[in-house]
Amino acid sequence: MLPRQLHRALALVLAAGVAGGCAAAVSGDVAGPNMATSAPNGAAERIPVTVARPSGVGPFPAVVILHDCSGLGPRSSHAPARWARELTGRGYVVIMPDSFGTRGFPNGVCTDPAPTRADVSPSRRQWDAYAALAYARDLPEVDGRRVGVMGGSHGGSTTLSAVAAPVSAADPLVSAKRAGFAAAVALYPACGFRLGAWNGATGSGIYRPVAPLLILTGALDDWTPAEPCRRLAETARAAGEPVALKIYPGAHHSFDSANPVRYVPTRINPSSPTGRGATTGGNAEAWSDSIREVAAFFDRHLAPPPGPAAR
Repeated sequence: MLPRQLHRALALVLAAGVAGGCAAAVSGDVAGPNMATSAPNGAAERIPVTVARPSGVGPFPAVVILHDCSGLGPRSSHAPARWARELTGRGYVVIMPDSFGTRGFPNGVCTDPAPTRADVSPSRRQWDAYAALAYARDLPEVDGRRVGVMGGSHGGSTTLSAVAAPVSAADPLVSAKRAGFAAAVALYPACGFRLGAWNGATGSGIYRPVAPLLILTGALDDWTPAEPCRRLAETARAAGEPVALKIYPGAHHSFDSANPVRYVPTRINPSSPTGRGATTGGNAEAWSDSIREVAAFFDRHLAPPPGPAAR
């Protein structure tokens, strides 16, 4: 794990932010399990967090799961919970921060056009990802050297933001990313926007992750199309970056869902000519294969190092 003093420094940065070197008062009263995080403007917050643990005795590797645009409330897609069951069954501790519930979006942002939805954008939520990493490293049963991150859709885009290498030493998360996640999985993310040195809008530049990255997406995705991710992965691999991509034929957005395929016209969709409407739904074949791909990927990159594990 990180040296204790570096760990404390990382936690301090995440809790306080970097706005003028001082943090605002903690906001967001949260009942139940919660964790400290911070806004890019330096405001300290607390948001809900769920921890799922495997049976047995640790220390275990861990995975931070970042939810999709439906959040973790009653209207959730429940895909994060499906992944949590799969991963805990394979010996991983799972940490799921709720980025929406206490920020005014308990029902998610899939159809909510409020301007304040920018307050929970993927670039904003990457701060929650690193706060969750610090939270995981403080759990006695977690081996802090072996923590990965994954998410689907909005959470997949957040994952890409979280592991995009900083383009400047002035990036406020530069230290956190340097000592950050050991592996990342992005499920059907939006790849057509700026991510570090990659400009998805023009297809220029190179996406450089700070950790090995696996992208899984569907060929029929009309919400976050596969083609920008193909270009991102192709240029990254050509530059020697550790980015892998798999596109599932016949699969739509949310192929890891247990819900049937359906088109919802009210969904906010920048990929649609009208800005609205998207198709989502599970694909049994893609879901089964994605379990194998994710398990193998995390087992490869989060495997215990030789010798006894140490915090």
